[in-house]
Amino acid sequence: MPLTTLDPNTALVVVDLQHGVLGMSTQPYDTREVLARSVELAEAFRARGLPVVLVRVSFAPDGADAPPGRTDAGPAAARPAGWDVLAEEIAGRPGEHPDDIVVTKRNWGAFHGTDLDVHLRRRGVTQVVVTGIATAMGVESTARAAHEHGYHVTLPVDAMADGDPERHRNSVERVFPRLAETGTTADVLALLAQRDTRGTGGTGGAA
Repeated sequence: MPLTTLDPNTALVVVDLQHGVLGMSTQPYDTREVLARSVELAEAFRARGLPVVLVRVSFAPDGADAPPGRTDAGPAAARPAGWDVLAEEIAGRPGEHPDDIVVTKRNWGAFHGTDLDVHLRRRGVTQVVVTGIATAMGVESTARAAHEHGYHVTLPVDAMADGDPERHRNSVERVFPRLAETGTTADVLALLAQRDTRGTGGTGGAA
């Protein structure tokens, strides 16, 4: 179904657009497309004083803070230096976007074990727009948790991608409609423009 509305205090949550992730091969959109659309949304949110949350995943060099538990995938491979640095296109230069919220996670989702929920509630946020990589991992896990925390969730599905096109399709077609409204980057930008026409602005700013 089409997107219906954006609440007065809606935040953009951008998941894992960092050097080590942007080097992946993804479908149905290239990582640079996902980054470009997320940047477009971030600029639109910042211009209106709405919160922008940049989520990164990082672990200690020895992996001691990685999620425990045995999996079929086995232990993660060693990560090169700088793999967890956010892309400059979205983060800007140091100090360029002082009101952005940066959240470092150790799991797929951005809520568990972080202060994301505190940041959002302090700013009166009631809705989140989630973008990033990978669709069926970081994005879906964050969207599920946002829904469970009581936020309205909006998912511009052309601003996310996955290493496996079937995983992406499953999330978009089967999972997301049960917990969010889905649309496109253009749909979200159009809703922001409608808010401008109505004179509805965000509060933004750091807590």
